[in-house]
Amino acid sequence: MVLHSHQLTCAGIAFALCLQHLISAIEVPLDSNIQSELPQPPTITKQSVKDYIVDPRDNIFIECEAKGNPVPTFSWTRNGKFFNVAKDPKVSMRRRSGTLVIDFHGGGRPDDYEGEYQCFARNDFGTALSSKIHLQVSRSPLWPKEKVDVIEVNEGSPLSLQCNPPPGLPPPVIFWMSSSMEPIHQDKRVSQGQNGDLYFSNVMLQDAQTDYSCNARFHFTHTIQQKNPYTLKVKTKKPHNETSLRNHTDMYSARGVTETTPSFMYPYGTSSSQMVLRGVDLLLECIASGVPAPDIMWYKKGGELPAGKTKLENFNKALRISNVSEEDSGEYFCLASNKMGSIRHTISVRVKAAPYWLDEPQNLILAPGEDGRLVCRANGNPKPSIQWLVNGEPIEGSPPNPSREVAGDTIVFRDTQIGSSAVYQCNASNEHGYLLANAFVSVLDVPPRILAPRNQLIKVIQYNRTRLDCPFFGSPIPTLRWFKNGQGNTLDGGNYKAHENGSLEMSMARKEDQGIYTCVATNILGKAEAQVRLEVKDPTRIVRGPEDQVVKRGSMPRLHCRVKHDPTLKLTVTWLKDDAPLYIGNRMKKEDDGLTIYGVAEKDQGDYTCVASTELDKDSAKAYLTVLGKAVLPVLIYLIIWPPERPDRPRDLELSDLAERSVKLTWIPGDDNNSPITDYIVQFEEDRFQPGTWHNHSRYPGNVNSAVLSLSPYVNYQFRVIAVNDVGSSLPSMPSERYQTSGARPEINPTGVQGAGTQKNNMEITWTPLNATQAYGPNLRYIVRWRRRDPRGSWYNETVKAPRHVVWNTPIYVPYEIKVQAENDFGRAPEPETYIGYSGEDLPSSPRYLRIRQPNLESINLEWDHPEHPNGVLTGYNLRYQAFNGSKTGRTLVENFSPNQTRFTVQRTDPISRYRFFLRARTQVGDGEVIVEESPALLNEGECRAAPASTWLPPPTTELTPAATTATTTAIPTTETPPTEIPTTAIPTTTTTTTTTAASTVASTTTTAEMAVAATTKQELATNGSSIWDIRAWANSNWANITWSHNYSAGTDFVVKYITSNKTEKSIPVKAQTPSSVQLANLTPGMVYKLWVFPIWSSPSEHSYITFTTSSAYTKNHVDIATQGWFIGLMCAIALLVLILLIVCFIKRSRGGKYPVRDNKDEHLNPEDKNVEDGSFDYSDEDNKPLPNSQTSLDGTIKQQESDDSLVDYGEGGEGQFNEDGSFIGQYTVKKDKEETEGNESSEATSPVNAIYSLA
Repeated sequence: MVLHSHQLTCAGIAFALCLQHLISAIEVPLDSNIQSELPQPPTITKQSVKDYIVDPRDNIFIECEAKGNPVPTFSWTRNGKFFNVAKDPKVSMRRRSGTLVIDFHGGGRPDDYEGEYQCFARNDFGTALSSKIHLQVSRSPLWPKEKVDVIEVNEGSPLSLQCNPPPGLPPPVIFWMSSSMEPIHQDKRVSQGQNGDLYFSNVMLQDAQTDYSCNARFHFTHTIQQKNPYTLKVKTKKPHNETSLRNHTDMYSARGVTETTPSFMYPYGTSSSQMVLRGVDLLLECIASGVPAPDIMWYKKGGELPAGKTKLENFNKALRISNVSEEDSGEYFCLASNKMGSIRHTISVRVKAAPYWLDEPQNLILAPGEDGRLVCRANGNPKPSIQWLVNGEPIEGSPPNPSREVAGDTIVFRDTQIGSSAVYQCNASNEHGYLLANAFVSVLDVPPRILAPRNQLIKVIQYNRTRLDCPFFGSPIPTLRWFKNGQGNTLDGGNYKAHENGSLEMSMARKEDQGIYTCVATNILGKAEAQVRLEVKDPTRIVRGPEDQVVKRGSMPRLHCRVKHDPTLKLTVTWLKDDAPLYIGNRMKKEDDGLTIYGVAEKDQGDYTCVASTELDKDSAKAYLTVLGKAVLPVLIYLIIWPPERPDRPRDLELSDLAERSVKLTWIPGDDNNSPITDYIVQFEEDRFQPGTWHNHSRYPGNVNSAVLSLSPYVNYQFRVIAVNDVGSSLPSMPSERYQTSGARPEINPTGVQGAGTQKNNMEITWTPLNATQAYGPNLRYIVRWRRRDPRGSWYNETVKAPRHVVWNTPIYVPYEIKVQAENDFGRAPEPETYIGYSGEDLPSSPRYLRIRQPNLESINLEWDHPEHPNGVLTGYNLRYQAFNGSKTGRTLVENFSPNQTRFTVQRTDPISRYRFFLRARTQVGDGEVIVEESPALLNEGECRAAPASTWLPPPTTELTPAATTATTTAIPTTETPPTEIPTTAIPTTTTTTTTTAASTVASTTTTAEMAVAATTKQELATNGSSIWDIRAWANSNWANITWSHNYSAGTDFVVKYITSNKTEKSIPVKAQTPSSVQLANLTPGMVYKLWVFPIWSSPSEHSYITFTTSSAYTKNHVDIATQGWFIGLMCAIALLVLILLIVCFIKRSRGGKYPVRDNKDEHLNPEDKNVEDGSFDYSDEDNKPLPNSQTSLDGTIKQQESDDSLVDYGEGGEGQFNEDGSFIGQYTVKKDKEETEGNESSEATSPVNAIYSLA
């Protein structure tokens, strides 16, 4: 049988206190309550480095932190003089800290604050000093201007290119590159020295193929400065021939280069010396010339190179010895050799040392009347001198103290008294540096205090060794005594042994040792006591254990395990098979006093161990089970009688070992119902955040009935347990009693921090909030901080409770740095990580510079640039384009591109038609502004018709009756849906309908002004049914009058926006008036303008503009041509000619043309007609061909070409169609009704030819 004793110990603190008392003085415990009550001189806890180099672009922070009781106050000196922080508005000191902050956001020169700073921390018990902090501002001076001549050198000669970088602070990193920023290849022939120069052991012809520029990289400013490049000119005896070099075994002889013995380029001569400080790295360097390039070997005179500390660098030209010590001094030599000979250089190394500590002075805490000492021992080369200071002043000039004696590096204190507390500084210095250490002497008189918890309970098994702990503190150090049950005799001797750290040890606990023990700590200032209750328990014993058995297969053997234990302790019995936990399947049944196996099989054979345990001890017994024979009937009977079911619920939950962050949960398993329990699920519920909701805490194997649970602060826990077997889960156990943990500050910050705009002028910051087990305290809140992504930007903050905060009035799509920190009433979580978020996106501006090229008749190339203002993440581009030929338009094709694509090629099958392109950029918000361009007219196209002078607007999406002459198009789906003027009969999709706008200009030469008129008959409707129409522009050379009609409500203000052909944009607000008009002034003569009119509360549609052109500048002394006689005669002749042509045309039309005529005007062309596929037309009568600069209408009449610039509506325009590839299919019918001809009017300027056909 095995016994296991449990010993509860908490003597670590007391034992350490006792040892410290024996060795030196009093040690203050780490208990925060004690430390907050005791007076303590200042102690420097954090300071900046001695040589402090700062970035001139950032604010300067000189750190100085200290602790003490009372809290210390801080002051500074600069260059040995008092530094008045309050007088300088740029300098401030952090609250409850000595850290200086020098802020340059308002201007100022960091160079003005260079110098030597020292921090002083003071309270009532002394003054502590920081080291002297030498503050320097980083510098990256420019390279001095110099002219670098071409360097001529013979092939095979040595060469060094000097760098001489500007002296930066800290020194820059040097590297060599060509002027094209290609690194210079280095090897054992060409390499860079530690001084930055570039060395050539011998120059080869290929070295002249590039130039050489020295570059200096400055750490703080992250800048690289480049020196003017060197250019080499290599003189050679033979021209370069790669083939001869490859076939020759010796490259140098092939080049005609004389082979030479090595010689040193650096260092010079045969010997040199070098001094290095202890603890730093020593770098020795040898660079040699020679042909071929020599190899370098390193040796130490009289011994081996230091093992484990040496490293060869720069192609063996440099030897690095890390962390040099005095043993590394001596003579080192490098050997340079090639096949022509060898040479060596000796370097004498001397190791010096800045001061380093042997015994650094430590804080000293004494009781009144005690003795002590401070020791300050340092070493160095040369040996450092020791200087003592007290409270920052030389000890020689301090007030005399009879209890203090200075003896070199030691201060001895004898019979110290209250009031002798002070901070002593030890300064050890030599020519290579100094060390400064602070150590305070504090004289305390503190009454005794017991540090152990009150009323401890110690349980021990009878006859086992145990120990009662009673840690204590006081000054002077108290004496401690133990008593039992209030008796007056001190317990020490026999079965008891009292230790100086306060522990009472019993070699063997007996029943009569049970009782209450009292420890009493006493000094001259008082006494303190605590009680410990000891309970002695009966041991756990197995009185009848399992016995070895031999059974037949299929039988039901029983293994006994009867246990006797202390009734006040909870007993747990487990079984092992072959020293592993036994899986209690549905063929086994564990009972209080044994184990029964039903239908035993060969696999059940083995060692069975019964283990009985309590929280203090355990016992075990083992037996071997042997299985023989065959029998299956009992197993079948058992399975029929007792089928497996879900387990019963666990019961009797108990909490023990209560700690601040853990608790032990114990339960009694329920019956497994013939299916072994495989797992236990422990759940918890808390009553603050989600009362009544149970959460899974942890999962444990089915062979345990207790677990130590990890807990979170500030949670009122309640637990329950669920058993699981192969059939299912049991009902939950009854809940345990509640256990409340104390609060603490949060240890983690929220995760999933994101910043994204929901509107174009905001940024919504969201995060995953902390749950109930992460809050750690009451009043959980979040400190949200944000700033523009600029290190010099200011942080803004807001404290919220919800996991969301919206920042308003942000610029469009700019990055922000975001931090979210959790906080409760106990404090803040650690400093959070920084996340990057973006403010809201907006629609992008139009792509820039849409360029159209026609390299041939088969293709059109498009190129464009990204938008000037993306206003977000570009997700792509949308291109809509449409073929047109006069007033005929084809179906609209749509292409979508990735955000990186800025080129596209259109394959055209019809060389006659032109294309109109509408290009937009797209962000996640939607499509942005459109840029509209047309493919240029081909030469033969320009000869056939005049370019339209009007602005093209989308045709209506309507199928017109045969009497109508307007082309019909079907629009592609779009997000903008203005209502139509004519009922639409199109596919069931969202369509956009407007009317075609024809704008014409009428120019007349007068003595007053030249006017141009542009008009539109209708603009798109607003969502409330209001609209703007009849926009007209009367333009002069430098001004224009704009009028329009509308049915908006009275008092509606408008905006007139106009853009020149060179993309200059202006907007003019117009107050409500009748009639609606405005005059545009300061226009440019001869310029084309696009003009929109829209209500002030909306934005213009891309296609709702008109165009007008200002007239060219005129001369006022022009003669009125209308009054000239020759002009009147010319007009009469033209009128007569027109009349004759009209008569001839009328006669021709009466005879009829020989081109085919359709019976039904609306009938489409037969697909089998020839020339349909290529878009050509077959006229049998040559006399009926259209005149130049005219266009055949859908009904066969001749009319002026009309403007057709719309992309909003698309479809099969009247009888004219486009194939899917955009090619034109013409269908012409003979005009039978003169009224239809007259209905096809145009608002363009009338020419003599057009006048003829308008009258026909």
